[in-house]
Amino acid sequence: MSDLHTPASPPGAGAASSDAPSTATAAANASSVQATGGRSLLPRNTLLRHLVVLVICAVGAVLLLESTDLGFNAQVGYVAFYAIAAGGLTVLTGLNGQISLGHGALMAVGGYTTALLLDAEEPLPLIVIFLAAVALTSLVGAIVGVAAARLHGPYLAGATLALAVGLPGLALYYNELLGGEQGLTVSSPDRPEWFTEIIRSLSGGSPSGVKWIAYISVACLLITYFLLANLMRSRVGRTWRAVRDQEVAAELAGINLGAWRVTAFIVSAAAAGLAGAVLALVVRLTAPTAFTIVLSLSLLTAIVIGGLGSLLGALIGSVLLVFLPRLLRDAGESLDMDAAQAAEISYVVYGVILVLVMLFAPAGLVGSVRLAWLKARARRAGARG
Repeated sequence: MSDLHTPASPPGAGAASSDAPSTATAAANASSVQATGGRSLLPRNTLLRHLVVLVICAVGAVLLLESTDLGFNAQVGYVAFYAIAAGGLTVLTGLNGQISLGHGALMAVGGYTTALLLDAEEPLPLIVIFLAAVALTSLVGAIVGVAAARLHGPYLAGATLALAVGLPGLALYYNELLGGEQGLTVSSPDRPEWFTEIIRSLSGGSPSGVKWIAYISVACLLITYFLLANLMRSRVGRTWRAVRDQEVAAELAGINLGAWRVTAFIVSAAAAGLAGAVLALVVRLTAPTAFTIVLSLSLLTAIVIGGLGSLLGALIGSVLLVFLPRLLRDAGESLDMDAAQAAEISYVVYGVILVLVMLFAPAGLVGSVRLAWLKARARRAGARG
């Protein structure tokens, strides 16, 4: 959450770009040590600090959703499921050093599980459905993690790429159960009376189904990031970093590398399963076309642009992923382009922006800003000395 902005160099990155991310990592780690002795308005205890940030973010989310229209509420739902999956992926890739191109397939497991359970004659409570989606996706992640524990770099990427290509195709094979190419229409869960009363007291009107889904999405995002933030700051997170940075030293210290890699994959898969469940509610449809390799690559793009190993970076990358193409398309239409031309130009400009960020901010947006702040702080300290 608040203090988890530590970037990490992308696994398998070339020598030309490895120095800057590694420097950012070292500097960020040094700053975290310095921060423990500095002044802060937040509690020093990690759990309490994250609880305070969680409450602040929850209040901010309520103000945002209540002050914007339904179109923006719907976009917030898109940001939420991207950010949940990206948060899990940044644990796997940024913290543990495993590249995954198959998280779109893991989201499909969560999405289809949610669609099937909501379509029952007497649906289970929504929280139970979400837990079922998370549990089933975690099981699939454990199986994939065990198979991929001995793979590294492009070999691991290739294995997870096969998962992303093959798993959504099961919907075509089991077309009677999973809807085939057309997919499954997702039933919207009923709004509880207490939610209607709270929103009526806040805004004076009855909440729409879009706003209800947006609140569910944001709640899932905040809970996921709260749990991941505490996990990343715990002994588990430190062990994952040790496995990522110094495999030989970690093994000599008695750390089971394979077991910890599988654990990271399970945690990341659990987040992807919840993201898939939220996606099913937001989009109201689960179909193979929603979980293609493009989705997996988009998630990887989000965490690289935002900053590997940073939950804040994963959130910023997800926001850019949802809003930047839309803003560019609107800008194109304002220049008298038709809708098709504006859409094409928006993706070209979007790609150029991503390339520029990777060239000039190799540690990601969060890592680069943090590194620049640390360098300025060091210069001021040197000038005073």
